[in-house]
Amino acid sequence: MNTLVINCGSSSLKYAVFDNNESVVHEGRRERLSSDEGQSHQQALAEMFTELDRFNIHAIGHRVVHGGDAFRAPTQVDDTVITAIEQWSPAAPMHNPFALVAIKASEQQFPGKPNVAVFDTAFHARMPRRASTYAIDFDTAKKHSIRRFGFHGISHEYAAGVAAGFLQRPLDSLRLVTLHLGNGASACAVEYGRSAETSMGNTPLEGLVMGTRSGDVDAGVILQLLQTGEHDAASVNELLNKHSGLKGLSGIGNDLRDIEQAAANSDDRAQLAINVFAHRARKYVGAYAAAMGGIDAIVFTGGIGENSASMRERILQRLEFLGVQLDIDLNRRTQIAKEDEYAVISEPHSRVDVIVVKTNEERMIARETSRVVNSDRVTAVPRIPIAVSARHCHLTKETFEALFGEGAEPTVDKPLVQPGQFACKERVNLIGPRHRIDGVRVLGPLRGVNQVEVSRTDEFRLGVDAPVRDSGNVANSAPITLEGPKGTVTLKEGLICARRHIHMHPNDAEQFGVKDKDEVSVSVLGGERSLIFGDVLVRVKDSYVLEMHIDTDEANAAELGGGASGGLSVTDIDEEGGVKQMGEGACQT
Repeated sequence: MNTLVINCGSSSLKYAVFDNNESVVHEGRRERLSSDEGQSHQQALAEMFTELDRFNIHAIGHRVVHGGDAFRAPTQVDDTVITAIEQWSPAAPMHNPFALVAIKASEQQFPGKPNVAVFDTAFHARMPRRASTYAIDFDTAKKHSIRRFGFHGISHEYAAGVAAGFLQRPLDSLRLVTLHLGNGASACAVEYGRSAETSMGNTPLEGLVMGTRSGDVDAGVILQLLQTGEHDAASVNELLNKHSGLKGLSGIGNDLRDIEQAAANSDDRAQLAINVFAHRARKYVGAYAAAMGGIDAIVFTGGIGENSASMRERILQRLEFLGVQLDIDLNRRTQIAKEDEYAVISEPHSRVDVIVVKTNEERMIARETSRVVNSDRVTAVPRIPIAVSARHCHLTKETFEALFGEGAEPTVDKPLVQPGQFACKERVNLIGPRHRIDGVRVLGPLRGVNQVEVSRTDEFRLGVDAPVRDSGNVANSAPITLEGPKGTVTLKEGLICARRHIHMHPNDAEQFGVKDKDEVSVSVLGGERSLIFGDVLVRVKDSYVLEMHIDTDEANAAELGGGASGGLSVTDIDEEGGVKQMGEGACQT
């Protein structure tokens, strides 16, 4: 059984067949496709299908550049998916229409076989709103779906995973900046396994300097060009997408190798093009390090990122203040062979690792296609209690004594569902730069690290920026001042909005068909408004009792009350469950 991966662009067709072990058993490509001159896409696809006659294809995965706000994950193709891809074609005219050609041809060639769309935008779909929102009129943006979508997500996700493997650390514990540099180029801040920011925006035009695309341009420049009368929308689109970037700056073309050769021969415009490209990329690395509160590794991928040692060196210059120590000789010698996945080009003592990853979008598409096809089944599940968790604190012994007096111990008020955990009689006051919240419950037992959990509403009331984090992951989170009857403690970090999650015993995880750190969706039924919570983290441990935790804002959104139910399955099929409350003031409807 084999998975066929098709990457169909405006002038090229790339394809590969993968077996169950993700090994390539056949691959090929067609270049310079055009319906006006040369071979058409339909002809190239027909030749490809003839070439693949000897393979038993059981599923087809397609790279689709723009999924808009409709798709947060790879999705099996049906009429609804095709309609949505068509709707987003104007935003990705060089990609989406040709992906549709390939999808429709594959449906005819392999009737009854599943086609799966793997979206470049999906990895970025969970960016926080502060990163995805443009500061234009809110209603206008909503009406026209104007927001940051981001692209190259398949490559960024793949490169981040390879880097985590080298670092021998879970991806959800790392802060990475991935740089996909090629004819198309983008940067991504991968914070604890998720895209937290990315340079491409509503379309693939924004961000870094690219082969023929401008990247960041003052919107006023576009207005100025239109007002001259020399340009209309079509010619400005042509200018920014096809005659800008390295090509427009250098006057030579979009191939960095040719530009570097000209620069070495004292061509001023070629030198300028190289400097602007490197400067823009370096600026994004620094910005993303600041946005994430630090950085563990910088990852280069894409044609330029993998092959241009001089460009890597230029981009990394002046980043020593972040802890980057490039091994210049190793960088210049690095040539990633086809069978290799990565090379490390930083000094052993560098605080920030620098890794070059050979991107493999086709393998990532094959992997996601198999996952979607193999999970297309309903799994019956038991009841899922849902605990609505109000704001609360987990404190260290040192902090507890500073707030309640030397030798003080937590006093049990009532036990919680999770074994050994309890609500304390002790309460503290939270003091932020804008406001304070009094009477916040302390939960026991005492822990090895301070953690204060609040909702988004609490965050704005306090006047702080609390990141969404997994429990226990408080590094570089928000500061907060705690006030108790015997003293005050200012935490430099520890204030978070807890990520929604489910506690599971291993027996429950086996019954659900999930494992520790999986992400699932939960359908909440029985409230005034049924709601599906996505991105729910599964936490599996021998001591856990089955229970989902959400905060008060999330409970209010679903208008949860008594008798509501929650259900989970691999394919988001609703199953009955029950609702509980945890801590104080559970559901403020």
